[in-house]
Amino acid sequence: MGNSKSSVAFKKDESTGSRAMKNSSSEELDSYYPVRPECLADVPKTRFKARVGKTLSERRWKAAFSKEGYLDIAGVLRRIQRGGIHPSIKGAAWEFLLGCFDPESTFEERNQLREQRREQYATWKAECQKIVPVIGSGKFITSAIVSDDGQPITSDDGQPITSDDGQPIASDDAQPIASDDGQPIASDDGQPIECATMTINSQDNSDAMPADNGDFDKKMLQWKLSLHQIGLDVVRTDRTLVFYENEANQAKLWDVLSVYAWIDKDIGYVQGMSDICSPMIILLENEADAYWCFERAMRRLRENFKCSTNSIGVQSQLSTLAQIIKTVDPKLHQHLEELDGGEYLFAFRMLMVLFRREFSFVDSLYLWEVMWAMEYNPNIYSSYDDKRQPLLSELLYDDKPNDKHKLKEYGKFERNNLKTGAEPNSALSVFLVASVLETKHRRLMKEAKGLDDVVEILGEISGNLDARKALDEALKVHKKYLKQAKKS
Repeated sequence: MGNSKSSVAFKKDESTGSRAMKNSSSEELDSYYPVRPECLADVPKTRFKARVGKTLSERRWKAAFSKEGYLDIAGVLRRIQRGGIHPSIKGAAWEFLLGCFDPESTFEERNQLREQRREQYATWKAECQKIVPVIGSGKFITSAIVSDDGQPITSDDGQPITSDDGQPIASDDAQPIASDDGQPIASDDGQPIECATMTINSQDNSDAMPADNGDFDKKMLQWKLSLHQIGLDVVRTDRTLVFYENEANQAKLWDVLSVYAWIDKDIGYVQGMSDICSPMIILLENEADAYWCFERAMRRLRENFKCSTNSIGVQSQLSTLAQIIKTVDPKLHQHLEELDGGEYLFAFRMLMVLFRREFSFVDSLYLWEVMWAMEYNPNIYSSYDDKRQPLLSELLYDDKPNDKHKLKEYGKFERNNLKTGAEPNSALSVFLVASVLETKHRRLMKEAKGLDDVVEILGEISGNLDARKALDEALKVHKKYLKQAKKS
């Protein structure tokens, strides 16, 4: 069922079921993800509380599986949408919400798939480690290892930069790493450490191999140039949590992001990914499991991170947001346009990192899992496994349910789309931003004289927004938008 954990620095919950949640105050839930004492004043207050009869408890989670391991996904979704997931089982539940596993699979089938994925991740990580030996060492880098033209960056004395244990941080792209006497540096098994030639065969990332050597060299350089930026972001990510006081945990986050950047050649690494990946590192003890959970989350979000010289990846969602506000609140939209905010760039951060800055760590996890439950489509696993690689929306909506029982396996947001025949092109997070703008309508209309005022007003929601109420408002905006759009 997954390798979920409370983690080294986490409070271990030894009781299960409703009894474990009767006194689950915000403070007790925070203890699963303790904050460094000196940072307590700087983090938003947690509002989420686990509630008996609503929050998915460990007892309810275990009871949702049949003897063979089939999961009652309809019952699980109903619980999550009502009250989130208890921290003791978050990691395991997230793997299903994100499409890592099929609810209609058995324990044995999932165990086999998990082992295959762990082996695949280990292969990819080993490939990366041959190029940059610091990967997998429990350390990480925050300084560039190559220049923009691909030349290794040396220290003041002209020697290659090494890690704390004296090992070169990166090898030549095509040659064995040489020592001062010109002899190849050997790995533990006596073999020269060389740049790996990628021979990846994976149904999950079958397009990971570059098309030719030119593409490979370009990909290699871009990847090496990103590694220190990943390291800098790792240092900044969730730095208020005790969990990341441990360098090994920071290195684990760096390793996962580095491997992902190596495999996803079209996206690589973009700032903001560390905010998405960090909770997976904390919730799932096995690094490979955390990687695959992050990889599935990125399948939802990767278009947001596609950037070019002419556009930002999240532009599509910002355009959708503009259309929603224009439909449900035309006066506010006109006002924002007059302030030169018609492109809605002030909402960029909210959409990129899914409100991580606006909520406490506990509340942001609650927000994500309820959103994912509301957006859940039972075809998600099979769509990720499809070899044809058509548009994800085509696969998700190929087989529309005809009976009420099957409809219950869809999240509330998805059911609304199915019932109304709406185009499945908008994430719930976009309607969440729209609902925030709606609630700030009066102040924005009265006080916003420029974009700086808009940013300041929206910035005040940090720590003052109730995730449950915000999601309820988002669903209302969604229904209102569908109704208005149908009229027009």
